[in-house]
Amino acid sequence: MKKTFVSLFALVLLLSSLTVVFADNNGNGHGYGKDKGKGNPHKFQLGVEQLLNEQKELIEGQKVGLITNPTGVDQDLNSIVDLLHNDPDVELTALYGPEHGVRGSAQAGDYVEYYIDEQTGLPVYSLYGETRKPTPEMLEDIDVLLFDIQDVGTRFYTYIYTMAYAMEAAAENDLPFIVLDRPNPISGEKVEGPVLDPDYASFVGNYPIPLRHGMTVGELAKFFNEEYDIGADLTVVEMNGWDREAYYDETPLEFVLPSPNMPTLDTALVYPGAALIEGTNVSEGRGTTKPFQLIGAPFINSTELAGALNDLKLPGVTFRAASFTPSFSKHSGELSNGVEIHVTDRDSFMPVETGLHLVKTIHDMYPDDFAFRAENSSGISFFDNLIGNGWIREAIENGQSVDEMKAEWQDDLEAFKEVREQYMIYR
Repeated sequence: MKKTFVSLFALVLLLSSLTVVFADNNGNGHGYGKDKGKGNPHKFQLGVEQLLNEQKELIEGQKVGLITNPTGVDQDLNSIVDLLHNDPDVELTALYGPEHGVRGSAQAGDYVEYYIDEQTGLPVYSLYGETRKPTPEMLEDIDVLLFDIQDVGTRFYTYIYTMAYAMEAAAENDLPFIVLDRPNPISGEKVEGPVLDPDYASFVGNYPIPLRHGMTVGELAKFFNEEYDIGADLTVVEMNGWDREAYYDETPLEFVLPSPNMPTLDTALVYPGAALIEGTNVSEGRGTTKPFQLIGAPFINSTELAGALNDLKLPGVTFRAASFTPSFSKHSGELSNGVEIHVTDRDSFMPVETGLHLVKTIHDMYPDDFAFRAENSSGISFFDNLIGNGWIREAIENGQSVDEMKAEWQDDLEAFKEVREQYMIYR
């Protein structure tokens, strides 16, 4: 009896110690503690924090041009614009905004013209619309170009091409280019989807990478710079303590909208596949509170579509019959019927495969109403730009299965993975 009591007491102590460990790790299993202060070698730090705390000599005494948007914040949500503008050791002289602008106020596709930032009095140059690459005139008053923007891990998110164009401009104008690294919010471990065919390059896919690339912006910068001969004088200020298997909510970071229609991590998780709907006449949920999670059109029967998709038994996802009325974009003001995408297990969820099943199922069920976006003068549909080739649209129209499509892109995907290994900063 005494031995049993001692054993039980020891077990209680062990469980108590494990509880403390998990509590210290914020319950996320990745060991990110709440101690964000300087001096802890195992603490998580963003590139911006590493720059200001450990590598400030990179910008001290320099005239700095900053490419950023609302996601350019530290862990306490202080804007990098304000941090640099108020730093006596740094001279911030110009701001550059990607799609949606420096303050994130513009909708997708809206052109943001040159203006003066009200908070700092600094000039703000747009890198979206008419001018995607900084001109020599835009770079006249700077010594170094700094990039700090949160990506979402998907090929057709335009910020990574804003970065690449800016790297080209830096190389052409003999300016150092610094990337402040941030996490891949949908983890940096998984890679999925077809690799872009260069014949279909555009601002929603400018380099041969797969739809879900599994890289950080810093890793992509190194990849673009070396593999495509940009030749920039590139420095990546790395994060400290990031686990590439971690999703964004498994870090100490608060989620800041990277763009107006990317409100949550759940949105980012479905985006690599659900955004393919943008290449069709079906609503991808813009103008609702759940863009890319709500998919529908006036001609769809919600119950039938949800049933057909659930019958596929796709891993990690369930489809719920849903109806919604978009306040803008496709089918604005019209009742649209379709599904809401519910990710039930993100580790097994395959967003690209799911997105293709979604497009193919709607195509097959509603052949008289469904349509891909119209082709341009070169015979390329916007869907082709998004998926990164022309053959998948043809495969859907010809009745091929998604499994057949996956088999066809697999060799290119494996080749990309081998090259990607050379540029992975975090192991």
